Order: sequence, then C-alpha cells, then structure tokens
Amino acid sequence: MSLLAAGWREEAGVTAIEYGLLAALIAVAIVGAVSATGTSLGAVYTRWTDAVITAISTVL
Repeated sequence: MSLLAAGWREEAGVTAIEYGLLAALIAVAIVGAVSATGTSLGAVYTRWTDAVITAISTVL
C-alpha cells in the first residue's frame, strides 16, 4: 500500500496519468469527428463523381 501512496505523491506519476487522460480524450474526439463526417464526405464524393460523369458524357 505504501508503494501506491508514494506513486500518488510523485508528480511524475500524476503527470503520466494526466497525459494518458489527455491522449484518451483526443482519441475519442478524433473517432467522433471521423464518424460524424464519414457519411457526409461519402455523399460529397458521390455528387462530385456524378457531376464529372455527366460533364464528360455531354462533351462526348
């Protein structure tokens, strides 16, 4: 138990925990952003592809 208590008193241990929590928060934000924009980007790509195909078809 004294080893655990010593770990909480050391600033290096606390700093490592803070960095770990910060990294986890950033990872959750990235996953959320990618999930939210994934379908939206797919729709934009589909519209752009359809517009290019239509433009090429009218020229030929």
